[in-house]
Amino acid sequence: MKGTMDLIDLKQLTSMVDIISEEKNLPKEVVLDVIQQAIAAAWRKDNGDKDMDVRTELNLNTGEADAFVMRTVIEDDVAFNPSTEIPLKEAGKKKKIGDIVEEKHKVTSFGRVASQTAKQVVIQRLREAERDVVLTMFEDKIGTVMTGMVARVEPKLIRIDIGKASGIMPKSEQIEGEYYTVGARLKVFIKGIERDDRGAQLILSRGNPEFIEYLFRQEVPEIENGSVQIKSIAREAGRRTKIAVAANVPGVDPVGTFVGGRGVRVQAVMNEIGDREKIDIVNWSDNASEYIREALSPAEIAKVEIEGKRAKVYVTEDQQSIAIGRQGQNVRLASKLTGYELDIELAKTPEKKKKKNVEDSLLSALEETSEEE
Repeated sequence: MKGTMDLIDLKQLTSMVDIISEEKNLPKEVVLDVIQQAIAAAWRKDNGDKDMDVRTELNLNTGEADAFVMRTVIEDDVAFNPSTEIPLKEAGKKKKIGDIVEEKHKVTSFGRVASQTAKQVVIQRLREAERDVVLTMFEDKIGTVMTGMVARVEPKLIRIDIGKASGIMPKSEQIEGEYYTVGARLKVFIKGIERDDRGAQLILSRGNPEFIEYLFRQEVPEIENGSVQIKSIAREAGRRTKIAVAANVPGVDPVGTFVGGRGVRVQAVMNEIGDREKIDIVNWSDNASEYIREALSPAEIAKVEIEGKRAKVYVTEDQQSIAIGRQGQNVRLASKLTGYELDIELAKTPEKKKKKNVEDSLLSALEETSEEE
C-alpha cells in the first residue's frame, strides 16, 4: 500500500478492497470498514474537528463516498457543543431529545495532511484487524500449552511469538527466579485473550497452577483413562507446588502413579519448570481431617479440630517449624490446597508424674509401721 494514499483516490481505494482482503487474509467487510474509518478521519481533518462523530459509506460499485456527521438532540436554550449536539428546534419536527441526527456530506477530495491521516488510520486499523483475526484462531487453544519464542524482554512483561501470533507474559504469570533471553524457546500456557479499547491481547503464563496440571497430563496417561485425577493444586511459582491426587480405581496408588518409577514423571515436570520449585504430591481425602494432615506433610500432626472452614492443627514442638514452613509457605499452600484456614498450635504434653525412689518408699513404710505401734 506504500504511496497509494499520498492523495486519496476513492475509486482506487474501492478497487483495493478485494486486493487487501486477499493479501491480508481478512474478510472483505473488515477491510471495507477499515477504509471507511480512514475516509472518516480524513474528512474530519479537512472539514470538521476531532470531537465530531463521523461515519462514512463507500459505494464499491461507483467509487463514491458520503460522510455522515452525527449529533445528539438536546433541549433548547442551553449551552451545547455544535460538533456533537444540536438543539431540538433545529433537529426537525419528528425528533425528540436523545435522538441522533445525521447530516450528510458528499466526499470529494482531501488535502495532503488529511490524506496522510487516512493512510496512518488504514495501516493501524489493518494491523489491529490482522491481530484480531489471528487471535480468534487461538480461542480453542485457551487452556492448552504451546511452544513459543521469546521476542522481547521488558521490565514488566515478556513478549513471546507463537506462530503468527504474539502474546505477553506479565510479571505475575512468570516463574519467580526464571531468566528469559531473546530467542529462547519455551512452553507457555495459553491463559486467555484480553480485549480492551486498544484491541485484543494474548495472555500467556508459566506461573499458573493450570500449567503444572497440563504438564502432568502429558506425563501421566492414567489421568486420561480416568484411573487417577488431580483434585487440587496450590502453587507459588518458582518456589513450591502442592498437588492433591486421588485414585478412581481400587488398588491404584495415586501418589506413586504421579511420581512415576524412580521419580521419572515428576522429574520431567520439574525439568520444564526448573529445579528451584519443589513439588509435593499428597493423597486427597474426603475426610477433612485426613486431608489437612496430608496437605501439611512432611509435618507430623498430633490432632486436628475443625470448625466451619477453619481448622486448628496441633503439632509437637519439634514439628512446628516444619508444619509452618519457611516464611509460612507450607501452611499457606496447605490452606490453599484444602480450602481451610489453618492455625498451627502447639499440642500440650502431659505432665510426667514424679517417680518415688526406693529410699522414699522404704522411709514411708517405716513411718507407717511406727505410727501403728
